[in-house]
Amino acid sequence: MTTFALVDCNSFYASVERIFRPDLKNKPVLVLSNNDACCVAKSRECRALGIKTGDPLFKIQHLVNAHKITVFSSNYTLYADISARVMHTLESFSPRVEIYSIDECFMHLDGCKDLEQYARKIRDTVLQYTGIPVSVGMAPTKTLAKLANHAAKKYPQTGGVVDLTNSSRQKRLCELVPVKDVWGVGRRIGKRLENMGIRTALQLAQMDLKVVRQKFSIVLERTVRELNEESCIELEETPATRRQVICSRSFGSKMTEQGPMREAIAEFTTRGAEKLRKEKLRACVISVFIRTSPHANRSQYSKTATGRLIQASSDSRDFLHLAGKLFEQIWKEGYHYAKAGIILTEICPENQMQLSLLEPPKDSAASDRLMQTIDKINQTTNGKVQFGSQREEQDWFMNRTHLSPSYTTRWEDLPVAK
Repeated sequence: MTTFALVDCNSFYASVERIFRPDLKNKPVLVLSNNDACCVAKSRECRALGIKTGDPLFKIQHLVNAHKITVFSSNYTLYADISARVMHTLESFSPRVEIYSIDECFMHLDGCKDLEQYARKIRDTVLQYTGIPVSVGMAPTKTLAKLANHAAKKYPQTGGVVDLTNSSRQKRLCELVPVKDVWGVGRRIGKRLENMGIRTALQLAQMDLKVVRQKFSIVLERTVRELNEESCIELEETPATRRQVICSRSFGSKMTEQGPMREAIAEFTTRGAEKLRKEKLRACVISVFIRTSPHANRSQYSKTATGRLIQASSDSRDFLHLAGKLFEQIWKEGYHYAKAGIILTEICPENQMQLSLLEPPKDSAASDRLMQTIDKINQTTNGKVQFGSQREEQDWFMNRTHLSPSYTTRWEDLPVAK
């Protein structure tokens, strides 16, 4: 029988911050969103105080002060590096894995005689190698493995491991789980189900499949089948090709001048092209957008312009030229801009690029060599090579007043023994 395991990092962002701050063990830790605006991650101790994901910082400041909560700005560079270390460790336990998100990984554990013992070995090894605590849920399907992981996190007596390969245990847990918490259901469909009297995962599992398909969709039917131990969702071991690349930022202070905003767009465009090259992709279409804050008591303005290259590219110069023209089309004076960015779409692998019938093919080899040279220099010099349209001082970036050091990716941030 196929056995899926879902390994999920506990309070991942907060746990990463604790790796280099052992003094914060068992103390409340809060991680904030862009511009230090809202809570995006919290430790178990913060959850116990009633803090919820999405709570604005100003609304919970009294709790931060009263309970001496340690607050961090989001350090995405650090989180991504630690995530890669966790996933690399997990890959040593199974030949088949699917990295589902920055803090979740599905695995095949076929052939394991003692699943619970093996899962505890996974937990102990990940904690030893990376410092990150994880929970492990195991079951015959991915949906049931999600439920098992949910229970492993919610109930401390499980020790972070739940085996749902037994049908009676599945039934007992499904009786306790609200239908909206089932993977693939969500709030909107969950509300419709509750109006029909379906309030638990067990009641969902017992629904007639024809009724599910008629009133909802084949997607929910697949979820019902999975709750009944019929595996319908396989591991996606090869990541799907990106459909888009987005580079955007909320500004630390409002932007009112055209020059700095143009430089910001150039910065985002360059970063987007770098992401394409890193994943060996090319794109045809770029969209540029600027917008004011919807919460400000000022005139509102939001505009997007889209342009297309004749031939798909990952050359920063191609996109910078087009992005500059698009920016000129949407810029308006007299507004206080809060956010801007670019979106690259119509993406394809670089070895599947379609050439134009109307234009002579571009010398991609020369372009690739130049971009690769720039990328290699920037990797070793922290981005010293820039295009003229970029801004050298990125002082318009978001506020991150509680930012921790990039302990694992920047030499000057390496911890030093005192």
